Amino acid sequence: MAATLLLDLTLFFLLFSIVQSRPYTLPPPAIQLPLPQLFSVADYGAIGDGQHYDTAAIQAAIDACHSAGGGHVRFPPGTYLTATVYIKSGVYLVVEEGSKILGGTKLEDYPAESSRWYVVLAENATDVGITGGGVIDGHGMKFVKSFREAKNVMVSWNETGACLGDECRPRLVGFLGSRNVRVWNIHLNEPAYWCLHLVGCDNTSIHDVSIYGNFSTPNNDGIDIEASNNTVITRCNINTGDDSICPKTTYGPLYNLTVTNCWIRSRSSAIKLGSGSSYDFKGMVFDNITIVDSHRGLGMQIRDGGDVSDVTFSNMNIQTRYYDPVLWWGRAEPIYITTCPRYPYSKEGSISNIRFINITATSENGVFLSGSRDGHLSNMRFQNVNFTYRRWTNFRDGLVDYRPGCRGLVKHSPAGIIMEHIDGLELENVNMIWSDVIQNKRWNNPLDFLPSTVNNISFLNFRSESDSQFGVRSSEVRGKDI
Repeated sequence: MAATLLLDLTLFFLLFSIVQSRPYTLPPPAIQLPLPQLFSVADYGAIGDGQHYDTAAIQAAIDACHSAGGGHVRFPPGTYLTATVYIKSGVYLVVEEGSKILGGTKLEDYPAESSRWYVVLAENATDVGITGGGVIDGHGMKFVKSFREAKNVMVSWNETGACLGDECRPRLVGFLGSRNVRVWNIHLNEPAYWCLHLVGCDNTSIHDVSIYGNFSTPNNDGIDIEASNNTVITRCNINTGDDSICPKTTYGPLYNLTVTNCWIRSRSSAIKLGSGSSYDFKGMVFDNITIVDSHRGLGMQIRDGGDVSDVTFSNMNIQTRYYDPVLWWGRAEPIYITTCPRYPYSKEGSISNIRFINITATSENGVFLSGSRDGHLSNMRFQNVNFTYRRWTNFRDGLVDYRPGCRGLVKHSPAGIIMEHIDGLELENVNMIWSDVIQNKRWNNPLDFLPSTVNNISFLNFRSESDSQFGVRSSEVRGKDI
């Protein structure tokens, strides 16, 4: 017994001495971050009945929140009709489930300058955002002059002299010249014009956002990113008549854009760079995206002299189909990469270092890759890409679409890939499957190009075959350079 006690004491002091020989500090106390200050628009007089304007009450709550150093402006369940409201630095709008911000439909609801026509607008703000699970609605159907299945005819305020053209309508949400922007867990519905617009912003996060615009309404783009850098978009559902995700460089260059895990449907382009393209695009990744029922899948319309480089499209499922060729740009191309001058005097931009990896597409038309005389496509790579070509609508084919500008709509036989003005293209593990319907209509040309404008093409395991029930007819190219 004494021996056992002595052994226990010996082990105790041995362990104690080991512990004492090492520095020991208590874990830091848990830091309790202060809860954000809450400002309810109801406390400032908002009614939320959808009939009376709540603009003054909403703006008062935002101003009070900003003056107090920032926080959350809360919208309890209700419908809040409003003219333009301005988010200020440090303020997050929390549009709760069951609540809706509803944009006004009168010209006097918006600022004098058409560039500031938004239902919700942040200008030169820092640390701002929108969340809450509710809805911001642009009242877009009130701007339809004539409802048409092919394409709605829209109201335009150009007759007032406030702006020019047929696109004079308010956008839904805009962040202009702002930093540290976050938009998440919100529904953006029925914009009269563009839906979510970033201009000159830095460090923006957009995630878990649902965007819906009437499928017959023109110019109701989903997300337009202009001259904005370090932007991340993920887990968004975008269903619009016009372009769904649309980076532009009209006012400055655009770098470091990442888009992942999104579902997209568009009567125009699901993803489109341009056509505003006066400055460069660089460093962009689009990954794990599903595109359905769209007029175009992945597009670049470079028309104003800016260059595009270092862009990757990966892990995508794409379905594209024909719509009216006159009313909507596009010809059912799963991939459409073009650069040409918008006007005869415009500079020609170049497109280089573009990757398409692990892409599966079913479409009514083939791929269109078109550079221009002084704006080549170069160093392009397709790897592990599968195309299935078949027809299921009654719209005519046999047209190539260079719009906007350039050559317009041009008659041209369809092909699996049409190539113009390219210097450097690699196709590795690329498969084309052709339905009998297409072959019976004499569209069975995998590649269409003029050797005088296309150079340095490399094939590795390229296959083109029919899905005929009477046996597979195929052509195959393995390890061939042109």
